[in-house]
Amino acid sequence: MVSDVLVPMDGSEMSKYALEYAIDAFPNAEITVLHVVGEPSPMWGRATGLALADDIEEAAREHAETVFEQAREIVADADGDVALRTEIEFGHPVRAIVNRADDYETVVIGSHGGSVADRIFVGNVAEKVFRRSPVPVVVVR
Repeated sequence: MVSDVLVPMDGSEMSKYALEYAIDAFPNAEITVLHVVGEPSPMWGRATGLALADDIEEAAREHAETVFEQAREIVADADGDVALRTEIEFGHPVRAIVNRADDYETVVIGSHGGSVADRIFVGNVAEKVFRRSPVPVVVVR
């Protein structure tokens, strides 16, 4: 029986599906929703606003809170009593997720997030996590 599950969430529909799946598949597990705030890169996207903020950590927490609120709503709508934790990491999403995976028995991740352009230029986070994770990964599509 799996007791600790990591669910990376970026606010995309697929990451929401991943959380819903984790709740259904592992009803007795403690679930940690991880939101990774990306480091500045050539494909900055939302990170531009964070990089220009006076207090980057506070701006990241505010940004992550939107994702965490979505997670809390999904948990509230689920049947049963789900133990939910929320955590923020800074850096490259794949590295952050894989580094944290060691602390969990399973990772449940959405098959893709963001736009088609994001997937083409930035790469598929789920695929890289699947290939590099030290623990089993469930990819939800």
